[in-house]
Amino acid sequence: MKYCWRMVIVVTFMMFLAIASSAPSADQCKKERRLAINTCKSVLYGRLPSPSCCQRIRVSHIKCICSVITPKLAALIDVNRFIKLIEGCGRRVPHHFKCGSLTIP
Repeated sequence: MKYCWRMVIVVTFMMFLAIASSAPSADQCKKERRLAINTCKSVLYGRLPSPSCCQRIRVSHIKCICSVITPKLAALIDVNRFIKLIEGCGRRVPHHFKCGSLTIP
């Protein structure tokens, strides 16, 4: 029984470390946002995302992107188009998800 509890504690600790180490730093987030803007700039002009833009959408930390969506920026975003673009690139957007000041229906 002692062995079982030790394993549970070790596994839980390892999971915590994996989650904590995968959290991006402020510098990493800044870099990710810059890469996303540069890679997906054509989307701002009404074009469909390129394959490299879709790849960037799939690998970016959502926390980095959502942290800069202010109420002013959220007012400029067409939520339905936003969802279609992201899902078209293969990333799922959960219902009622809150991304900065933007709430997904």
